[in-house]
Amino acid sequence: MKLPSPLLSLLINFLLGASWAFALLGAATLFFLFLNVGIFYSLFGSFLGALPGLFLVLLIEYFLMRQEKLDELKKQTKLLEELVARA
Repeated sequence: MKLPSPLLSLLINFLLGASWAFALLGAATLFFLFLNVGIFYSLFGSFLGALPGLFLVLLIEYFLMRQEKLDELKKQTKLLEELVARA
């Protein structure tokens, strides 16, 4: 997605990458931490470890989706105003 500011685009992409890294790190850490207890507990722990990072990814993607929708609505409004001005 093309954001209006290159700095904002860089920040959003950095936060998105950091969120994915946080999810992967949390999942791997809890997986290996609970591996000596049992495979079921380690899989469940890795799922719980990935949840905060995945929540952040979801939050950032939601922000990007809303921004894209706002940009599209602005384009449509401009086109409608042009059509009304012609009539």
